[in-house]
Parts: sequence; C-alpha cells; structure tokens
Amino acid sequence: MNALRLSSCFVLTGLTAFGQADAPTAQISNGAITAKFYLPDATKGYYRGTRFDWSGQISSLKTAKHEYFGQWNAKYDPRLHDAIMGPVEEFRTNGAGLGYDEAKPQDTFIRIGVGVVRKPDEKQYEVFKSYDIVDPGKWTVKRGAKQITFVHDLKDGKGYAYRYTKTVRLVGATNTMVIEHSLKNVGRKLIETSQYNHNFFVMDGAPTGPDSHVEFPFELQPVRAFQGGIAESKGKTIGYNSELKPGQSVIAEFKGFGPTAADYDIKLENHKAGAGVRIRGDQPLSKVVYWSIRSTFCPEPYIDLKVAPGREIKWKYTYDFYDIKR
Repeated sequence: MNALRLSSCFVLTGLTAFGQADAPTAQISNGAITAKFYLPDATKGYYRGTRFDWSGQISSLKTAKHEYFGQWNAKYDPRLHDAIMGPVEEFRTNGAGLGYDEAKPQDTFIRIGVGVVRKPDEKQYEVFKSYDIVDPGKWTVKRGAKQITFVHDLKDGKGYAYRYTKTVRLVGATNTMVIEHSLKNVGRKLIETSQYNHNFFVMDGAPTGPDSHVEFPFELQPVRAFQGGIAESKGKTIGYNSELKPGQSVIAEFKGFGPTAADYDIKLENHKAGAGVRIRGDQPLSKVVYWSIRSTFCPEPYIDLKVAPGREIKWKYTYDFYDIKR
C-alpha cells in the first residue's frame, strides 16, 4: 500500500460537535471570503467514506454577512457515505466505480478521488456503502493565501492510473470562488466517468421551505417528478409549498438542458437568510438531480468526462456568492 502523504501548511484542530479531534484542516481567505477545509487523510480525515472525492471539502465558507456551508447531517461517522460538508463531488462510471463492472468479487476497482477499493460478493454497486480501501494512493496538498490545490496520484496495477488535480481559488477580493479540475490519464485503459457536485448548501442555518428557491436557465422537464406536494417545479424554477420537517426529504430529476455549457448556470436563494449563490460550469450538463432536506438544498449537476491514455481533461465551476433583500 502506498503511504498517503500531505505536503501542505495545515493546522490540527478540535471538532466541537462532530468528527475526529486531530482531523487535518486548512483555511484560505481573500478578505471577502474565508473558507475552511478538511484535508484528505486515510487515518485521521474527517471524511473517510468511499462515495465522495476526498478533496475540496469545505466545512465553512463565510462572506461578510453569511455562512454558506456547515454541518447538515446529524449523524456522523468518518466512513458514513454522506458525513461530509460543502461543495463535494463524486465520480461514477455506469452508476458505479471505475472498473467495477469488470472486477470479480474480492477483486478491486477505483473510486476517483478516494482510492483503490475492494469489490465484495454483491449483486450490484451500492451507492451509499463505504467499501474497504486497499490503496488510498498519494495525496499532495499545497496551500497559498487565497487558494489550495489537491493532487491525487493513483494506479491500480491493472491498467487504470491517473493524476487528479483540484484547485479551489478565491478571486481577487471578491465574493467569487472557482473550483478548477484536471484529470490526466497516465494508465493504459480509457477513463470514462460522470462527475457531479452535490452542493450541500446550509445558508445561515435557515430551514428549507417557501423562502428557498432555485432557478435554471432552461425549462425543467421532469424525468422523475417531486412527490408529496412539498416541492414543485414551474418553468425554470424549483420552489417549496411548505417548510420541510425533520426527517422529510424531496428528490427529482430533470432534463431540458441543451448541448452547451450555457445551461450549467444555477441560482440558489434563501430569502430568510438573505443569501444567494450562482453556480456556473464550463461543460455541458448530462443529467440534473435535485435533493433537499430541512437543513440543506442541493442541485446536483452532472457532466460526462472521457480521457484517453496519455490525455488530460480540464473543467471548472464558478461560485458567485451574493446578498439578497429579505
């Protein structure tokens, strides 16, 4: 097993309510935004599940007036699939991990941004399960005042190998954050995957309800419609008819987007908090899922990625945080 190494300036801090006391953290700021991160670590990391990419976990992002992320799930275990915060991301190949379909039971496959994991004797991939990690690969973390870069080098010894790089950068002295990615295929097998950001927004702790709404640049066509009457889509927007109670959730899937990146342009607002954010991507959408509970509301925009051996693909997401009148 390769040792997981961190090359960075980070501090160790106690977690007041949840998590491991010595989980490694980092912070960046441009004066307008201050963002706090949990860093990848196979033994001490705040999140050690296998669903989400370990890099870029933002536990707190504050502007002058608002907090945009934070603890949204009352349950915590470092291997729990969604015990994570911030604009976290996941890679899926055919709804599973890279190499899952070709792997036999007790063989291995890859979770990009996590490591090489073992496939048990099971009928199908389980999204909400944390698989046993055989090799976490090598993580390198480099931090500047206004940006932090994560590099993950991984190979499975069977033909899949990559260098995955993610940089979270604060722009000037503005309320803008950019997440830049690159995936370089250094193996001999083609890498095909989809990737999405779960966007676990927690705006000043305000509950999800009639004060919350989400706007897209295209007419939302339900593939899987909301049930229960709590949330509904009308035209280009998602809104709520009532406040979600503890334990309630809503989920839907939509089409209607076009073949260009112009439709990757989403606005979320919570008028009780007086906070909003605009999210733009530079790749075409391939799928849109929307999910929320009382404590968080989350558009999940998917993109498709295909990287031939020896090639590299780059993509980025831009977040503009803003105040709104209550």
